[in-house]
Amino acid sequence: MRGFLAVAALAVGMLSISATPTPAAAEPPVPFTWMPEVAPQGPVLIVIGLDEQRAVVYRNGVRIGSSPVSTGKEGHETPTGIFNILQKRREHYSNLYNNAPMPFMQRLTWDGIALHAGHLPGYPASHGCVRLPYEFSEALFGITERGMTVVVAQSLGQPQLQSPEPLGMATASTGASPDSRWTWQPERMDQGPVTMVLSIADQQLVVMRGGVEIGRGDVAVDAPDVHTQAYAVMGGTPAGESRLVPGRPALNWMRIPIQRNLQRDLQRDLQRDPLEAGSAGNVDAAGAAIGGGAVRIDPEFAKRVHDALAPGSTLLVTPEPVSAVSNQGMTVFESAPRPQQAPEPAHE
Repeated sequence: MRGFLAVAALAVGMLSISATPTPAAAEPPVPFTWMPEVAPQGPVLIVIGLDEQRAVVYRNGVRIGSSPVSTGKEGHETPTGIFNILQKRREHYSNLYNNAPMPFMQRLTWDGIALHAGHLPGYPASHGCVRLPYEFSEALFGITERGMTVVVAQSLGQPQLQSPEPLGMATASTGASPDSRWTWQPERMDQGPVTMVLSIADQQLVVMRGGVEIGRGDVAVDAPDVHTQAYAVMGGTPAGESRLVPGRPALNWMRIPIQRNLQRDLQRDLQRDPLEAGSAGNVDAAGAAIGGGAVRIDPEFAKRVHDALAPGSTLLVTPEPVSAVSNQGMTVFESAPRPQQAPEPAHE
């Protein structure tokens, strides 16, 4: 299965600097921002916006960097989705494109998509990889770890604090459906970031850790007008009690729009009553429905999921079946184990 994950954050003003070309890069200066000192610790999240051709880096919910990128050109589009960093190599060379150097390679998929330093012409030009300025790529390489989350979205949108929790439970009086089924096998992977996919079509929540499925359960959701959204757990503890597990503290969540098909969503909204239709991509129907109690989930399953969450954990809410998401230009979980022959990341 393939993995989603995302997080966003409060924007912090940063100074703009220019990357100094190195012999290895042989590129003209590319302006970027990099101020890791504003958030020296905490989970790191990278968000790539295909429309903007830009990467934004957050640490513990604070924006610490931003840079232009070059993603996949027509016919070789970079897939949208939530990924784990599967492999890191400071020095790497392509075995597909004339031994081309790919410094600071960070693999996102086993079929050839990665982050790496490379040429930025100002438009999508790669064979699927995300090219970064040399010095930005080097700095980023120094703060990431295997298993960390990278979100590739069609548009960066506007990250927002999410309240109440997006994974809220129904009241105890409604509880779970009588035939609710769930499995929980945390021993399958005891480390790595937790990523969840809530499929409205399937009425199921799938829980992954380190790219391996550790849980799955039935979730009854009454939210017919859901846009695809990503949420991430941030550091700190907000005031109040968790709606997921009464008696335990709530979690801090951030929301990032994943505008996979904005035109379709706009058309759908235009066909609705203008008094009811919101601005596509901005209305959080998922958060409102879920946080508002329009969800029924087995209390014991909810408790185990809640206990597994930590800063950096992510949730994808999608109207699509889990099995169909990857067939519509979006990646859901990328397995952690490396296949016997993993294609090299594309360079040019």
